[in-house]
Amino acid sequence: MSKREKNKVSKKEKKELSDTKRVVLFTIVIIVVVSLIGFLSILVLKDKDENESTDTVKKNTHEILGYGITVDDLDSEYYKLEFEKLKTNLLSENINYDEYAESVAKLFLIDLYTIKTKINKYDIGGLEEVIPEARDNYVNNITDTIYKYVEDNTNGKRTQSLPVVSEVSVKNVKKSEYKIDSLNTKIPSYVFEFDISYSSDLGYDTKAEVTVVNRDNFMYVVEKN
Repeated sequence: MSKREKNKVSKKEKKELSDTKRVVLFTIVIIVVVSLIGFLSILVLKDKDENESTDTVKKNTHEILGYGITVDDLDSEYYKLEFEKLKTNLLSENINYDEYAESVAKLFLIDLYTIKTKINKYDIGGLEEVIPEARDNYVNNITDTIYKYVEDNTNGKRTQSLPVVSEVSVKNVKKSEYKIDSLNTKIPSYVFEFDISYSSDLGYDTKAEVTVVNRDNFMYVVEKN
């Protein structure tokens, strides 16, 4: 093979090598770009999911100090109105205890049956109004009955139809006495009969009897029928 032919072959090999390098480099660039796009997409989707999740987290919780009754962003407008009514009464110089008892009973029912605002079956409504020593039994009862089939809504994507209370009306009220076994004594009580209305009829209770006791000037729900 002549020197000229060798040079031609060498130039051809160099060109092929250069072309190969370009292809490899181009392929690497494509892989890097695709990987970067994929990574950024994951971050965007993750951020979106986190934002959706935050929609089902209770925020801006406010408490009536000393009474343990709260309101937050997830509560219904009807609940918030009754909460403000109770707050005004409790922060006044002369508390109206009859209205205090009625508000506690109403908040209990509104929160219990407005299940649409609950995050999951363990986010029990009405718990704050229940007398402390009965709360464990109350939670067990509600999670096994009314809330048993409530789907989780942590990601904000629940499509299940759930009730929202639109009105709780007092039909009758009588003052009585209620025996607290742990105290072995009877204390003043109110027995309320209510009609319950919903934004949509999903077959939930439309009537309820709620017993509220006055223990040391604090009102608690002790019984619901």
